[in-house]
Amino acid sequence: MTIVLGIESTAHTFGVGIVRNGEILSNIKKTYVTEKGGIIPMEAAKHHNRFKAEIYSEALEKAEILENKIDAIAFSQGPGLAPCLLEGMKFAKKLSKKLKKYIIPVNHCIAHLEIGRLTKTKNPVMLYASGANTQIISYESGKYRIFGETLDIGVGNFIDNFARYSGIGFPGGPIIEKLALKGKKYIKLPYKVKGMDIALSGILTNLKQKIESKKYNLNDLAYSMQETVFAMLVETAERALAHTGKKELLLGGGVACNSRLQEMCKIMCKERKAKFFCPEKSLLVDNAGMIAFLGEIMFKSGIKENNLDKIDIMPRQRTDDVEVVWRK
Repeated sequence: MTIVLGIESTAHTFGVGIVRNGEILSNIKKTYVTEKGGIIPMEAAKHHNRFKAEIYSEALEKAEILENKIDAIAFSQGPGLAPCLLEGMKFAKKLSKKLKKYIIPVNHCIAHLEIGRLTKTKNPVMLYASGANTQIISYESGKYRIFGETLDIGVGNFIDNFARYSGIGFPGGPIIEKLALKGKKYIKLPYKVKGMDIALSGILTNLKQKIESKKYNLNDLAYSMQETVFAMLVETAERALAHTGKKELLLGGGVACNSRLQEMCKIMCKERKAKFFCPEKSLLVDNAGMIAFLGEIMFKSGIKENNLDKIDIMPRQRTDDVEVVWRK
């Protein structure tokens, strides 16, 4: 029986999750939010430091696990905001030293993909849509390969930026989704797809100009933004399915919580006779359950470290930098 504790702290969320033999026993988190404006990395890091002990205790209590029963400590090594990643790593090292347990550095993006195993997907193309990351990923030859990605900003950051410019606080995605449901008129926006890559900064500039003009209804702009940008995501995902010959699409990342994006992916998969998979919402947003889940898989494959001096954060670590030895 293996028990692994995971720590998530890449951006706005600090979380602690506990997994035993592939079962998530607890997945506790607290998220930094603002009434106006976006995420401030140093403030988010202070938030994480303030709540980490409380979240840790709550996770142990929910899992009904004593801390000395934990076999290893996994944490998000990257990619992410450096001040936030540092808080998670320092806490992981503190627990590793205190409990005399191995530490396991986990790639946050790959954790989003690997948690898809709970949906029973076998060999999918993954549309990973989150704050800083927008990628089309699939496993080939020992790595998770990136077949397409954003050429500028992640779709989640794009939506939050649009929300911020509209006077909405952070995170803006859930509010924009609600506004889009009230939209009745499609307003033409730029559409930027290049092969399996997308570009969003020009669309954001166009949206800002439309907001400044005060000629457009915000509900209609939110609706039009979603229809345009999500169509771009679905197009690139479909192209990756065609390129790889795979028959499964897995949706992941915080933006995947959006019901319209899920609906559009389902329609595309149905037309292609492909299967659509999407984890439950608590496993789509940033969470520590997925870090512990992948940490346990890595631990069982022999990936572990007890020399804490060898461990550091990797804020710009890419998905395809990681050797996926546990799948060999």
